[in-house]
Amino acid sequence: MKTELEFCQVSAALDGVEGLMVVGRADALTDGAVRALLPADVAWDALLDDARPGDAGVTRSTWLAGTLRQVVVGVVPSAASRHNCAARPDAVTSLVHGGLPTGSPVAILLVPERASEALAVAAAVARALPLYSRKTGKSEPARRLVRVAVLPADGGVVDVERLAEVAEAIRFAARLVDMPASELDTEAFVDVARDTAARVGADITVIEGEALGHGGFGGLWNVGRAAVQKPALVVLEHAGRGGRSISMVGKGIVYDTGGLCLKPRAGMTGMKGDMGGAAAVLGAFAAAVRLGSRHRLRAVLCLAENAIGPDALRPDDVITLYSGKTVEVNNTDAEGRLVLGDGVAYAVRHLAPEIIIDVATLTGAQAVATGKRHAASVCNDDELESAAVDAGRRTGDLVHPLPYCPEFFRREFKSPVADLKNSVKDRANAQSSCAGQFIAEHLGDFRGGWLHLDIAGPAHDAERGTGYGVALLVDLLETL
Repeated sequence: MKTELEFCQVSAALDGVEGLMVVGRADALTDGAVRALLPADVAWDALLDDARPGDAGVTRSTWLAGTLRQVVVGVVPSAASRHNCAARPDAVTSLVHGGLPTGSPVAILLVPERASEALAVAAAVARALPLYSRKTGKSEPARRLVRVAVLPADGGVVDVERLAEVAEAIRFAARLVDMPASELDTEAFVDVARDTAARVGADITVIEGEALGHGGFGGLWNVGRAAVQKPALVVLEHAGRGGRSISMVGKGIVYDTGGLCLKPRAGMTGMKGDMGGAAAVLGAFAAAVRLGSRHRLRAVLCLAENAIGPDALRPDDVITLYSGKTVEVNNTDAEGRLVLGDGVAYAVRHLAPEIIIDVATLTGAQAVATGKRHAASVCNDDELESAAVDAGRRTGDLVHPLPYCPEFFRREFKSPVADLKNSVKDRANAQSSCAGQFIAEHLGDFRGGWLHLDIAGPAHDAERGTGYGVALLVDLLETL
């Protein structure tokens, strides 16, 4: 069943619906503005009295006799720590996913405390209702319409168009992450990028296959050369007006076997999502452009499949990246940093960026360092780092900084025969910071702001893509 989201004003959302879900904190749900929207026969106070949200939130529902057959209340926890988003979008996602009424159309009425929390709760709904499915259940209707409206308790104004664009982009990015490599190989990803560029009116450049090898993209070419569908570097460009020059670089490994340093079976399953960084960058680029970003934006997608074959990259091979630096490969499963090294070097050489943001499902160590909800950031600029953390707390795409200390981490990549090795010597020395520093080594003489986001943990939840990074990047771009 395909679920369509429609963001609209409150009055339009409730017209003729079969089910209604109202989500917010208990104190906001008792407000007279909420009560005025409910049928007279709903025992609203009884539902709220029975709901004890705890740390995760709780739903309660009742059935009615009219056209509106079901009313569900989702009570969001009132507590949010200083490292969380105040709107608790994590709970909103869980409540909507588990408690959405049946039927079509249904409505979700979000009641955050402030209008400034609208994006966070709208993004949470988008994450709860993924697009990708290959289920063949014959009893389900082909289409379900879900209308979403926001009624802030503070009476503030909500930009419905912004919510709709970001929500669509989140579901788009999550769908890409959920697609298997049999459907989303590098060639198909390039086609998606071309379609996106045409849809938003952006220019696009594609360098693919052996042209990468001839052009000096030693990271991308060598990581992806053994796959049936060859690697590609894709650059989408939006001219903007009066803003800054910002390049976003995304890791797009459509499948990661680990290469000749083969992953174990349990570690390989799920590696269809190793392109979550490129998906987030492409989704955020599309949403930002459609919302009229003033910045000169570039989305740089580094697309490859880390496959095994006679032409696969070997441990001990020495390759030359686009930066001109040589790399002795000591782990073919540390491939993401190789393709991103080419991506950031290309941005520096050709795109004249003031700010570079790279996004990647880069290290398993990220989830150990900052968990499954917070991406880890490595950044050379205090202001940019703080802006990313603040954007995360506004949108629910949470970010926590890791140490930026190149002088402590460069030593991990020393090689006797090349400028660098690609994997750390000491895995106990801040692995995720080290991985980010490897990418930074290919920035050359770039003196602008660089932000690295390792999203390995939050890009997935319960075997589903989350579209993590889209809301974060859109909000961050608006504040820069």
